[in-house]
Amino acid sequence: MTLPTVFLSHGSPMHAIDAGVAGRAWTELGQRLPRPRAVLIASAHWETSIPMLTGSPRPETIHDFGGFPDELYQVRYPAPGAPEVASEIVARLKAADITAGIDGFRGLDHGAWVPLRWMYPEADVPVVQLSVQPDYDTGHHLRLGHALRPLMDEGILIIGSGHATHNLRDWASSSRRQEPLPYVDAFSRWLQQSLVSGDADALTHYRDRAPEAARAHPTEEHFLPLFVAWGAAGPGAIAERIVEGFEAGALALDSYLFHPATSSNR
Repeated sequence: MTLPTVFLSHGSPMHAIDAGVAGRAWTELGQRLPRPRAVLIASAHWETSIPMLTGSPRPETIHDFGGFPDELYQVRYPAPGAPEVASEIVARLKAADITAGIDGFRGLDHGAWVPLRWMYPEADVPVVQLSVQPDYDTGHHLRLGHALRPLMDEGILIIGSGHATHNLRDWASSSRRQEPLPYVDAFSRWLQQSLVSGDADALTHYRDRAPEAARAHPTEEHFLPLFVAWGAAGPGAIAERIVEGFEAGALALDSYLFHPATSSNR
């Protein structure tokens, strides 16, 4: 069983209790995909100097945010961890000359458990979380994804959880806005075109090539998970947009499935 890979724009933590268009799409995605052996999810909310993986057999639910309703802090996502999968992944990365490690105490942050709560509401699929390295470029994360490619044939669902655009200052000042800010719409359209055409050069050099890239991503941590998921799908992957929409005008909710190229879908 070869699974596709996934990039999710995880939105506000409030999606955990108010599904919205993104949560409904995540529910449909969990029903659509074959049940995986485990999930490997690269979250924008775990930043490290080298790739790190969660190794706890019972990862805690991390509420890594503030100022939200009390109800949100009561939510738990008690999915089991998969230490053996984490060890397998470290070995694969080492074979690809990528130094990686395991954190036996780290739990799942909201970039992981919020979408997974809708995809697998019974919390019965083991989860390993992967960190991102904002000190390194998009090419590093693309190589990281390439090294993870064999996992797709082993029943492990690879997810990158970040955001198609992520400017929190604009989000805060546009909280009641219904339509996307012009630069957000332009970046979203550019991203879709680049992914559908498989333009690796444009994507890896997006800060020079995409419209108002520095405003769409003042910092890069929320865009880097895209490259892990896309890279894992391999050359020629077919991009399918599964969520299209915007939150408060500034956050594009675009999410994608990446289907690996085969003789049947070329």
